[in-house]
Amino acid sequence: MKIPNRSSILLMLLIALTSHLIAQPVSKPEFRGVWIASVDNIDWPIKGMVNPDSQRTEFVRQLDMHKNNGMNAVIVQVRPAADAFYPSPFEPWSQWLTGVQGQPPSPYYDPLQFMIAETHKRGMEFHAWCNPYRADFKIGASSIAPNHVTKIHPEWFLEYGDKKYFDPASKQVQKFVVKVIADIVHRYDVDAIHMDDYFYPYRIAGKEFPDDEAYKRSKTKLSKDDWRRSNVDTIIRMLSVQIKKQKPWVQFGISPFSVWRNKDKDPNGSDSKAGQTNYDDLYADILLWLKEKWIDYVAPQLYLEIGHDKIDYSKMLEWWSKNSYGRNLYIGMGIYRAGTNEAWKDPNQLPNQIKLLRQYPNVQGSIYFSSKSFNKNPNGWCDSLRNNYYSMPAMLPVLDWLPKNPGQTSSISSSPPKNLHIRENQAENGKGQK
Repeated sequence: MKIPNRSSILLMLLIALTSHLIAQPVSKPEFRGVWIASVDNIDWPIKGMVNPDSQRTEFVRQLDMHKNNGMNAVIVQVRPAADAFYPSPFEPWSQWLTGVQGQPPSPYYDPLQFMIAETHKRGMEFHAWCNPYRADFKIGASSIAPNHVTKIHPEWFLEYGDKKYFDPASKQVQKFVVKVIADIVHRYDVDAIHMDDYFYPYRIAGKEFPDDEAYKRSKTKLSKDDWRRSNVDTIIRMLSVQIKKQKPWVQFGISPFSVWRNKDKDPNGSDSKAGQTNYDDLYADILLWLKEKWIDYVAPQLYLEIGHDKIDYSKMLEWWSKNSYGRNLYIGMGIYRAGTNEAWKDPNQLPNQIKLLRQYPNVQGSIYFSSKSFNKNPNGWCDSLRNNYYSMPAMLPVLDWLPKNPGQTSSISSSPPKNLHIRENQAENGKGQK
């Protein structure tokens, strides 16, 4: 028998390897996202990391980690508290970027432009995560620039607990927030605008949100609860229209708290016992927004375990799968809870949640909170994703009611917006006084 020479063996190995790679199947379309939170430096940049080179290196490290784990999207917080991780003509630079609100990066760069480019380079989607109403994260402790909107229009804000919020009833507020979001969509090549669960703030025991005067001034015939919901409905509808006016292919997604309403309040609600809900406490009628097609996807935060006694992951998953009204549904996964109780010490908890959600045709994927949770491979879950559940690449789900991005060059300006240098000088002179 003729013994193959070394070249023949190498050729056969190469053919076998190539055949394997060609034959390797691709998963069906599935959204696999990670939230990267900037507020209070939760995920990025790391607290105290103000050097632009270090910031860029760290963002790329996180992006590569998620790409290696099989992810195909990141949801990055770029407007955490009426501030900006990009040169905005309306709001000052974020304190969580440079340490002092209103102070630009030095040496100068545009973090949002950089992050979008690096994300797209890896074939991943970039969703710009914005908080609509939070304006002062901690009264007396936040860095607030002299040109922050709370200084320019103090009449737009209400204090509740240790924070300042835009008054959701104010027409001027609604127009301002929509203008800020439209600016992002117009100038940057974002794939989506994303908002989470912070609409009216979560209730503080024994304290009512201080909007009595605004309610009286409105002279509405609606109950206060319905009036509050109407205020939020209005801004969601306005945002939806403006986003599509700027770029019809840009998605608008909401990530609400896990429970719309409890069944004991509404027969259409879920079999849950949540202390607060979207509809009754945050005044966010998510189902209306889905029915009216104002939003393109919903990503409920199902952060609790399978079998939880009040908000059971499996029951909530089934409820949302029946109530997505033809819009895309991505499940918010609480990987940050790893090790917090017996259920989350179980290495099977997260894999079982993935297996369960994949049983529902109306569920198109998941989003994980949050980025830093992956750093230490909790319960070996990064290995599980990389080697098993996300071992095959997946295309992003199609939203067939949206036109395709024509792929034209982005309208991002290489220079800061008009009047930005004036604003930066003001902020520098004021040193972002608290």
